Amino acid sequence: MIEEVAVSCPACWETIELTVDLSAGSAAYTEDCSVCCRPMLVRLEVAPDGDWRVDVAAEND
Repeated sequence: MIEEVAVSCPACWETIELTVDLSAGSAAYTEDCSVCCRPMLVRLEVAPDGDWRVDVAAEND
């Protein structure tokens, strides 16, 4: 299941849309901000009951 989620970039603070794939379960990956191009760590947590959440943090250089 694919979902769209709005997050705030930890570098430029702009709100951006991310597409997340819930069918793959929980994941952590790096994605570049579509506004400032700085990398951010995206953490997707998918619970067994189907609830999910996304957190983003600045990627350490």
